[in-house]
Amino acid sequence: MATSTTLPATPDVPARRARRARRAGVLPGFGLSMGFTILYMSLIVLIPLSTLLFKSASVGWDAFWAAATAPRVLASYRLTFGAALIAALVNLVFGLMVAWSLVRYEFPGKRIVDALVDLPFALPTAVAGIALTSLYASNGWMGRWLEPLGLKVAYTPVGIVVALIFIGLPFVVRTVQPVLEDAERELEEAAASLGASRLQTIAKVLLPGILPALLTGFALAFARGVGEYGSVVFIAGNMPMVSEITPLLIITKLEQYDYAGAASIALVMLSLAFVLLLAINALQWWQARRGLGRAS
Repeated sequence: MATSTTLPATPDVPARRARRARRAGVLPGFGLSMGFTILYMSLIVLIPLSTLLFKSASVGWDAFWAAATAPRVLASYRLTFGAALIAALVNLVFGLMVAWSLVRYEFPGKRIVDALVDLPFALPTAVAGIALTSLYASNGWMGRWLEPLGLKVAYTPVGIVVALIFIGLPFVVRTVQPVLEDAERELEEAAASLGASRLQTIAKVLLPGILPALLTGFALAFARGVGEYGSVVFIAGNMPMVSEITPLLIITKLEQYDYAGAASIALVMLSLAFVLLLAINALQWWQARRGLGRAS
């Protein structure tokens, strides 16, 4: 009598290898890549920035608080963050208009205008500061017409706002432009066919789709404005309690060999910059989630 034996099922070797490859990625070397990334980030970012914390901790809490909250320092905080906020709000409006014009309309010189948007990225900030100062000084092309009207731009906080608008505009335009290009115009046409006004179409159809990108561009322009130095130092006037920004005050402390005071102010700025970066990453994550939700 013949007996039949059932052999154990052998695993599908190709399928198992495919699953392993999907888990590990197409290219191997995660351990080496991650180790190099951690080493590089530590040498370039983490270790240099950690010295601010150690230097500030070495002076004690009372000295740190006195250096970080002196009246001159608080005035520089108000000017730096206030000017960056105003410039970011201006760029939020006009950057949207520029992005809208570049995406929705065809006009002569469009490629030139599109290239000029990136000019603040490529132009050295010191060159931008010198150019703006020459333009808005009392004997400049625009300053000679503005000062008789009572509007002094160069060597005032107004000049700081102008410089921050100049360097922050590309962040809003380049963040919003791709989202506008991907926006479905059929939805706008459908809203118009259903009787929606232009304002209702913008508020109910267009704005919700580009709002995350707008907020991200605003946050990027604001963060850049807070840390800007080169384009501001020439046009600001650098008067203590009036037109002195925080990055310049840090340089002044270093020139006076007050390393503890400079480190204390820099640590405050670093903490605020870290909060801004967290906000930007949260906005980008929200934008990505909304994009996946619309795609599904």
